[in-house]
Amino acid sequence: MSQAAKSADKQIIDRAELCLSIAQSAGRIALDGFRRRESEEIAMKGSQDFLTETDAAVEAHLKARLAEALPEDEFLGEETGGAVSGRSVWVVDPIDGTANFARGIPHFCISIAYVRDGITEIGAIYAPATKELWFARRGAGATCNDRPIHVAGTRSFSAACLELGWSNRRPQKDYLTVMNRLLDYGANVRRAASGALGLAYVADGRSDGYAELHMNAWDCLAGLLLVEEAGGRVSDLPADGLGQGGPVLAVVPALASEVSAATGIPLASLSNETDRARMIA
Repeated sequence: MSQAAKSADKQIIDRAELCLSIAQSAGRIALDGFRRRESEEIAMKGSQDFLTETDAAVEAHLKARLAEALPEDEFLGEETGGAVSGRSVWVVDPIDGTANFARGIPHFCISIAYVRDGITEIGAIYAPATKELWFARRGAGATCNDRPIHVAGTRSFSAACLELGWSNRRPQKDYLTVMNRLLDYGANVRRAASGALGLAYVADGRSDGYAELHMNAWDCLAGLLLVEEAGGRVSDLPADGLGQGGPVLAVVPALASEVSAATGIPLASLSNETDRARMIA
């Protein structure tokens, strides 16, 4: 390995350690907000799109910690946005599942991804209420609380449980069409209102697939890396880049072709032998 490659690898490892640290410190802020949520002001950014004081507090904490440690890195957050080039950028959703959070349902999480030159290198999803921390570094596998994880080995739709996310950026009829196709396959279809956790559950073998016709980058980048590193099949990153989002699919290998056809979301190609080996491990 060249000196430049060693230096780049060390930069990723150092950022991975920082990512784990700030996910947990942000989680403490989120959990404190959840416990006192009845006193929080809740705003609406749009139809079924909630914003709480805790969203802002968590994002401010993450942004400040990253700026202090890595002032050269860029930042893109759901609440404060950011003008990014993609060269070295952190992409953050401070609370994914805000509607659950606001209603006292402990199914919410913090999602953090690090992207270098357009490739997601690090992903962390932390669920403060259950103290579960999913983490992946490209090429190093995926874990939950330091335990290696792998996608489920489900091979039949009659035993499959899939999650389908909803977005008001696509017509309701498109969502219902996809749901009906998956039900016709014989799958169980559910929705738990946190796309990031939905992807983490695929990586951890709790669900067999997650699809959403439109997701923002901060909702999906960490989860897509988790699923990829856990041996699942995923769609390409949103075609419009970090700022606009697009359709997202993550699924166990044996059901991938059919779910891709049902949703109309193409799968990313398997780019190398390491990817192919991981799919069948």
